[in-house]
Amino acid sequence: MQYVYCVLIGYFFGCLSPAYLIGRMHGVDIREQNSGNAGASNVAVTFGWPQAILTAVIDIGKAFAASYLCAKLFPGIEIAPFLGGACAVIGHIFPFYLKFKGGKGYASYFGMVLSVNWKLALFLVVLGVVVTLVTNYIALATISTTIVTPAWIYYKEPSLLILGILLILMAVIIYKHKINIIRIIKKEEIGLRDSNKHRI
Repeated sequence: MQYVYCVLIGYFFGCLSPAYLIGRMHGVDIREQNSGNAGASNVAVTFGWPQAILTAVIDIGKAFAASYLCAKLFPGIEIAPFLGGACAVIGHIFPFYLKFKGGKGYASYFGMVLSVNWKLALFLVVLGVVVTLVTNYIALATISTTIVTPAWIYYKEPSLLILGILLILMAVIIYKHKINIIRIIKKEEIGLRDSNKHRI
């Protein structure tokens, strides 16, 4: 039953969608703008960085809170913070009240990582910034850091259950970025340095 609580706590925390709410404040559905993603990167392209930063902070915070709360409520369960955080990511990607069409999950993924290992989270920030600046694509930074995370965590905590959770999340997040990958290959993806050209 404790595992079920972790799943429910994580999922319902994750369903909070600041990107969608900000879009509605502007009279649009963010999922119909630019990339169609209900997340911080699309908010940045559509409305600008101040609102994107707010979106990212909330998306990070909700998964951090879910992971941290599950760790405190169920201290005897090793996977509790990972399960709660992972389900927050799933809730972000598949919110029930938006017909399961949400964001791509990375900000919430980072929130989970921040909760369980702040040193890894700091490394991911550095890695993400470097990859983004070098390639001009946030999507490539996202993919790179989700690949690094399972290896790092498994090295520190060799648990097959935790590794399985992280590998599933990695696969889901990379799958959600498949359109970005195709656009990058076709040179059609909106790069970080081009985001100002697509605001509404």
